[in-house]
Amino acid sequence: MLKENFNDLLSFMVVARERSFTRAAAQLGVSQSALSHAMRNLEARLDMRLLTRTTRSVAPTEAGEQLIMRLSPHLLEMEQALTALRNMRDIPAGNIRITAGEHAMSAVLWPVLKPFMVQYPDINVEMTIDNGLTDIVDGRFDAGVRLGEQVAKDMIAVRIAPDMRMAVVGSPDYFARYGEPQTPEQLADHRCINMRLPTRGGLYAWEFVHEGEEIRVRVEGQLILNSLPQRLDAAQAGLGLAYVPEETAQEAIDRGRLVRTLEAYCPVFDGYHLYYPSRRQHTTAFALLVAALRRN
Repeated sequence: MLKENFNDLLSFMVVARERSFTRAAAQLGVSQSALSHAMRNLEARLDMRLLTRTTRSVAPTEAGEQLIMRLSPHLLEMEQALTALRNMRDIPAGNIRITAGEHAMSAVLWPVLKPFMVQYPDINVEMTIDNGLTDIVDGRFDAGVRLGEQVAKDMIAVRIAPDMRMAVVGSPDYFARYGEPQTPEQLADHRCINMRLPTRGGLYAWEFVHEGEEIRVRVEGQLILNSLPQRLDAAQAGLGLAYVPEETAQEAIDRGRLVRTLEAYCPVFDGYHLYYPSRRQHTTAFALLVAALRRN
């Protein structure tokens, strides 16, 4: 019975975690139809419905939830045992999954990852670019990257970048046409390039500081762009003001393509940190990556 069901039970755990046959099939490297067929066979053998299926989603039934609770600790023990075996190898190897925002990836992670992966060819890294506040435990990521103030207190946080200052920038042509705001509140009279927060679906409120007091301004404009390079390009094209990390706009400022405004109000944020659960056992491969990223 166990031998007959083992692979299907592992597949069931992935489907239940992902809440999607499509995503689960991609992770398992099988077709969606084959995975669906395997789940129906498992339910038939157990004579019990484990998954509730709709046209848009899939979720475990009460019986399925009970099965997950009983299987999870044993699968974790098996995974840790295999991890311990892998760590006995002379050559570091393994898989690492990390989620990070677009700017953190390009400015901090990628410059380190390129030489790291050349140095350790048996270490595989999966990077997911997500500007939302992803739950790394629920998403089964080994680690995530956020600004220091955004890291939950129950996580281990390792600084991997210096503090980051923001900047409001626009093109010389924009300021010639619309003038320059003197305070953050005056941004309400300007065309601004917005960014939507993927976690909550709302538009990001620009953050400022004046005499120690935090100011959040909800701006409006013709464009909503989640891509940082596109926001910078749109600002240079005179389509509005952009709120971006200072270093990303510096070259365009130096070349006169962008002009900075409201500099006295722009805050400094605690820099990027790599964070991960304290209770999770990590591989030698992960420890090597943390050491490569760590900022002394």
